[in-house]
Amino acid sequence: MLTPDQARDRAADIVARAVTAGADAADAVFAADAALELSVRLGTLEDVGRSESEELGLRVFVGQRSASVSTSDLSADAVAALVERAVAMAREAPEDRWAGLAPQERLMHGAPPLLDLDDGGTLSPADLREAALAAEDAARAVPGVTNSEGGGASSSRSVWALATSHGFAGAYAATGYSLSASVLAGDAASGMERDYAHHSARRHAHLDSPEEIGRRAGERAVARRNPGRVASGAMTVVFDPRVGSSLLGHLTAAISGQSIARKTSFLLDALGTQVFDSGVSIHDDPHRPHGLRSRPFDGEGLPVSPVALIAEGMLETWLLDSGSARQLGLEPTGHAARGVGGGPGVSPSNLYMAAGHVPVETLIVDIADGVYVTELIGQGVNGVTGDYSRGAAGFRIVGGQIAGPVAEFTVAGNLKDMFRALTPANDLVFRHGYNVPTVRIDGMTVASG
Repeated sequence: MLTPDQARDRAADIVARAVTAGADAADAVFAADAALELSVRLGTLEDVGRSESEELGLRVFVGQRSASVSTSDLSADAVAALVERAVAMAREAPEDRWAGLAPQERLMHGAPPLLDLDDGGTLSPADLREAALAAEDAARAVPGVTNSEGGGASSSRSVWALATSHGFAGAYAATGYSLSASVLAGDAASGMERDYAHHSARRHAHLDSPEEIGRRAGERAVARRNPGRVASGAMTVVFDPRVGSSLLGHLTAAISGQSIARKTSFLLDALGTQVFDSGVSIHDDPHRPHGLRSRPFDGEGLPVSPVALIAEGMLETWLLDSGSARQLGLEPTGHAARGVGGGPGVSPSNLYMAAGHVPVETLIVDIADGVYVTELIGQGVNGVTGDYSRGAAGFRIVGGQIAGPVAEFTVAGNLKDMFRALTPANDLVFRHGYNVPTVRIDGMTVASG
């Protein structure tokens, strides 16, 4: 695989070729990845897969017209043809007055922050097999586990580079490791219940042990045996951190520049207003060392910095790339995200809701009748109105205590109301790209399936 410097030079070279071919401006992305994945089931190796890829994406501008092309054929002839095709396509494209590269004066210069994303290591198939088997064995050893969907392990390394025609060129490398187990508990007579555990990390030394992953998967599956039904009505819903993080996804979709510019957001007029309770703050931290979504610069070459999206309940900013910023008469916020194909969109990096001040036990102690949700099903969320309805499974809350498992019910509300009624516990742990503590939302509608 190319080094970051080599990847940066590859991206800069195609940008220079595009300008020579007649483009007024251009940017290019080079992405390379090598990954090894392995799965086992019932103590037997099921699958081993290895993938390697190198891709190049080019975006060119001719006036206010633009075109994007990409290729995995990096031969000299293919790259030359790619450049000619991109410029020709741009000349025929419709004009877009918001199109263009990021403001030149805002580009990142100097040494990037040290984020510790690459441990330089690789794992062999034997290493991955040993870890996957150990995770599955630990899960199957939990009393009550009756079958297995398997264990899995992976190791990867990627390099990502961006270059623009107006003065930016940068690249970085990142490693990734993951480990998972999924098992079933119960029997044919009483019904089978499935659950899982999974962990990913940039550095192998930070990955949870196989035994911990397996034990967690097994205990979760066993706890879900023989689920009952929950009564329908208005009640308090508590979201486990595994599923509560999805609420952050609904927030970021609603405050993306594209949604605001198109007027397709339920938070359209909410900037600078109270969106959550004053006890809620939500932060984006691209500089978190070895974070799963850390990055030294955004998808347009702008510097990135930690920022509060929600500060004491107030919505502080939209998420803006250059195009949506121009359309709204604002400045880009360093949240542009880029794939190999097409232009930038927007995305946060390591997003998290700050921990609250009370433990989970205190958060639920006054709930006479509610539900603790550990699984969400379906995508019943309307980003324009904020209406929310998801299938769910989890546990009843009775008399301030988590009680028996329940399944096949729906939780519903409106995200505006849900955000204002949300209370976080103090159990925040950084395990994923989006992280939240356990959260409580009063006044939701629960309907039994």
